[in-house]
Amino acid sequence: MELRLLRSFVAVAETGNFGLAATSLSTTQSNLTKQIQLLERQAGSQLFTRGRHGAALTTAGETLLADAIDLVRRADALAQRMDRVAAGAEGVLNVGFGMSAIDAAPRAVAHFRTKHPAIDIGLEDMSSSAQFQALRSGTLSLGFVRLPAPPDIATRMIRRDRLALAIPSAESAPAATREALQQYFDGRPIIRLEPTRGPGLTAQTSTLFTDLGAHPNVLYQTSDLLTVLALVAAGAGSAVVPASTAAIIPEGVHLVPINRESSMWSIGTAWLAGNTDPLIRLFLESVEATGPLAEATGSSAQTP
Repeated sequence: MELRLLRSFVAVAETGNFGLAATSLSTTQSNLTKQIQLLERQAGSQLFTRGRHGAALTTAGETLLADAIDLVRRADALAQRMDRVAAGAEGVLNVGFGMSAIDAAPRAVAHFRTKHPAIDIGLEDMSSSAQFQALRSGTLSLGFVRLPAPPDIATRMIRRDRLALAIPSAESAPAATREALQQYFDGRPIIRLEPTRGPGLTAQTSTLFTDLGAHPNVLYQTSDLLTVLALVAAGAGSAVVPASTAAIIPEGVHLVPINRESSMWSIGTAWLAGNTDPLIRLFLESVEATGPLAEATGSSAQTP
């Protein structure tokens, strides 16, 4: 069943005249007549009776008209929606984020939803390595990751983050010197996130402890950052967390940034290189609107 034949059928039925219908369809009356004849052969019934006063629907034509109108309208609606999706006005956007973007990602998503309410956007907490795999498989559109990223992942840097010491509010913070931090951590029982849950945080923390020459002991290990902070607030011990955790810090916890090069890393947005989905460009605009966007680095930082 060809859509153009149904359009011709509907046009003749609505105008009641082959000449007027042909004009509305920008075709000739002869061509329109051939299309109606072809449709009648497919339907196995005569659809119109022709007379001096134009074309009138037969009983078969009246029976089929409602379905023909429905199909034509739905096809037009689909074509319009396809144009909207291609322009980024509709669609689905899945965004991943890690602990370092626990403040930036929700802000960007909230801004995006305000600007583009017709687009369905989801936000999922996952490690950077898991995000890279999800970007490759197509289950994730864009992510907030720890940089650098693999060569097949395009990125745009947002900011730098650093580790911070989370301690109970009643506890005194150590001095910021290397010696003071080494003495504080060496042999101290700490609370930490499970390495499988936060591999990037675990690696960064290990780099810091190697730099300090400190060897703390793991007192508790949990799969959730909020649980880590809750244990600190309860006075169970101290923890090393991203400084961006300040966005969710509970009462009873004091956060002390650790100002050493070994405690710092870069955060950025990431998407699969070559992905030209217009929704990615629109979301990057929301990221830029809700926080300072650092200068893009390298050829991989091209906006789709």
